[in-house]
Amino acid sequence: MILILMVGCLETMLKKLNHEQGFTLLELLLSVAIISLLAGLSLPVYRALLSKNDLDISATVVASSLRRAQTLSQSVDGDTTWGVKAQSGSIVLFKGAGFAARDTTFDETFEVPTTIGISGVGEIVFAKFTGFPQTTGTVTASSETDTRSVTINEKGMVSY
Repeated sequence: MILILMVGCLETMLKKLNHEQGFTLLELLLSVAIISLLAGLSLPVYRALLSKNDLDISATVVASSLRRAQTLSQSVDGDTTWGVKAQSGSIVLFKGAGFAARDTTFDETFEVPTTIGISGVGEIVFAKFTGFPQTTGTVTASSETDTRSVTINEKGMVSY
């Protein structure tokens, strides 16, 4: 008797399982709520990571531009000096004794994200042959939460 009852219950459960397919509205709403919560919690972390990445790239572009200008001046490429102009929005590697008197056909411009501010020494020109900078100091790239400094000394060593 008990065995017949158990078999009957088992058959009923199998029939219900075969007929119920899909998700209920409550299950879908819970899934959407959990996904929204996870996305909401991860968005600030993503933005902070993006800002830090932009800042690191900007500092690297300043340092590599300074090193490239120094190398071009030491090799006397074009029989003139080379320099770097650091300003908000862009870093410009230029050929000439100054940014105002440069040969614009040789400009190499690197865009800086608008969220990154550039301050400090604005223009650095390197002497022919020696590669010594005419100006020393620090170029600072800053975001809302952090800063990166690129320093050039009187011997032309770039550090950041």
